[in-house]
Amino acid sequence: MSEATGASGAEGTAGGAAGVGGEQGGAPDTGRRVRVVLVDDHRMFRTGVRAEIGETERTGVEVVGEAADVDQAVEVITATRPEVVLLDVHLPGGGGVEVLRRCAGLAADVERPVRFLALSVSDAAEDVIGVIRGGARGYVTKTITGSDLVASIFRVQEGDAVFSPRLAGFVLDAFASTDAPPVDEDLDRLTQREREVLRLIARGYAYKEIAKQLFISVKTVESHVSAVLRKLQLSNRHELTRWATARRLV
Repeated sequence: MSEATGASGAEGTAGGAAGVGGEQGGAPDTGRRVRVVLVDDHRMFRTGVRAEIGETERTGVEVVGEAADVDQAVEVITATRPEVVLLDVHLPGGGGVEVLRRCAGLAADVERPVRFLALSVSDAAEDVIGVIRGGARGYVTKTITGSDLVASIFRVQEGDAVFSPRLAGFVLDAFASTDAPPVDEDLDRLTQREREVLRLIARGYAYKEIAKQLFISVKTVESHVSAVLRKLQLSNRHELTRWATARRLV
């Protein structure tokens, strides 16, 4: 997966700075422009999103780069310095949270900040809160319409926080107090890579398939699975699958 420039969109409302807001739709004001990088490990999805939002004269969105994994994302974002990054949560190489960590300096740039909007199929509270804690300005699901996605991108460019309606409650609950506990103490014991392996195991992937998707060896996958089972005090992958399903991680 080595594509570094060239994705379908689709629900969402844009929230204000507090995190919740009303329906968005339609094209942005004439003359406004925003430079965007698409980060998703599914090439067909990136192609669909580009087709949906990337007609700059119509939408005001200029897609300046694409990436399929964490390393590519950091490289393309650093090279192009977009205003907004559409970021998938589950990526080979450490996930969206790892991209946020490695691009923290760009996000913190006062004069030319790079802002991140998570765009994911997942609506799990753990995923939403993880990337928001990591520095993303919002989170919308892949059921969002093209016009709503364009509106959300412009809101994020302006510094607002944007969430699909159902997801805003997760964030409000998690940040209701400064001493809010972790979403899941058991899950917090796992590294980002262990979480990725956990999800793929729970989805029924074989070790060889996981190794190929994450660009690691089968032996490394086996080591991660052993670590996950040990940390969660589980005996086998069937128990692990039930554990992950109960927490909506699959």
